Amino acid sequence: MKKKILVVDDEEKIRQALFAILTKEGYIVTTAKNGQEALEKPIRDFELIITDLKMPQMDGLELLKRAKKISPDIVVIMITAFGTLQTAVEAMKQGAYDYIIKPFELDEITMVVSKALQVHKEIKKEAKFDEIIGKSQKIKEVHELIEQVAKTDTTVLIIGETGTGKELVAKAIHRLSLRQDKPFIAVNCVALPENLLESELFGHEKGAFTGAINQRPGRFELAHTGTIFLDEVGEISIPIEIKLLRVLQEREFERVGGTKTIKVDVRIIAATNRDLEKAVKEGKYREELYYRLNVVPIFLPSLKERKDDIPILLEHFLNIFNTRTNKNILEITKDAQELLISYDWPGNIRQLENVVERMVVLAKGDKIDIEDVPNNIIKAREKKLSFKESVYQAKAQIERELLIKVLQEVGNNRTKAARLLEVDRKTLQKKIKEYGL
Repeated sequence: MKKKILVVDDEEKIRQALFAILTKEGYIVTTAKNGQEALEKPIRDFELIITDLKMPQMDGLELLKRAKKISPDIVVIMITAFGTLQTAVEAMKQGAYDYIIKPFELDEITMVVSKALQVHKEIKKEAKFDEIIGKSQKIKEVHELIEQVAKTDTTVLIIGETGTGKELVAKAIHRLSLRQDKPFIAVNCVALPENLLESELFGHEKGAFTGAINQRPGRFELAHTGTIFLDEVGEISIPIEIKLLRVLQEREFERVGGTKTIKVDVRIIAATNRDLEKAVKEGKYREELYYRLNVVPIFLPSLKERKDDIPILLEHFLNIFNTRTNKNILEITKDAQELLISYDWPGNIRQLENVVERMVVLAKGDKIDIEDVPNNIIKAREKKLSFKESVYQAKAQIERELLIKVLQEVGNNRTKAARLLEVDRKTLQKKIKEYGL
């Protein structure tokens, strides 16, 4: 599909030259003579804007800001004269991708445009998963799986510890699916007792039980033509397992207290933090239901399995809570980051998010440093370090005793001792000195 480019310049000759160059390269080019006229165009339709920096009515910097509000992933290139180079640099700080100095060469334009459009492609790809943040290999694999299953109606089982973002994955699948404009209905299966959960999922008829004063549709009916997300599906009771199995097989059910069969067109995504395969083997979960749910499994890594992503997540949450709390914390220092990276995060991303919020709220300066990190994380690091130290000391003690025994065995002949220990003489000398022998 041909890429669409908007060229904005008050000089007609430049507009015409860029139109000719870029059209020849196979792009669809639209032109405007100033920023105001550019904003009258359908900005979301363009991948790239090439705009002059200095123009009457609205300059390129203002156009950049407004265009980014309309279409955050649009890429902008500035055209500038040498005298306004400093302003062009400022534009890059505001989100411009690059700048071109007038007069420019044909090859320069085509090269910068090609690179900018590649950047746009990457931004669009990341935007698909804007809530599933991370660049680690494990998260990239999750992104790939989401893209593969999204356009189908296949049932998906998301498996991961509490706080790893299972609902975010479900929402991403729905958002990229053909049902994206239809309802997305989420149900936490562990939040309600059995009798209420059955009514919540399948609805009830008037008079079905005490308090059922009206007929009420269930979540499956509300999700008709869309997606239903069943969180913690490993915690449901046997009667609900049976009813859910029927919905998975036939896409039909009856309301509680009803006899009329209701058919639904719904995509089912489920999630669990339990090992359901183990539960099946132990007879604690219905085997047929497990296999119906587990058509395509997506395994979400815990935060301690993707520590490379922690700095990115810290920056993301810092920006969020700066906005929410009206603060302007500039950074989380390297020392504080290292401390947070070393922690094992039993509560995963949800816990990390809460910790960042707490640090932002309580920080006294414009930086978050070690003293702003919660005590439990600092103590966990100290405990970990003291454990490593004790392991090191134990190893050193064993090594020292072995060295003494070998030296005694060979009558303190260091050449023979080195041969027996399979080390060179220099290493042996170093160890003898280290242990004060």
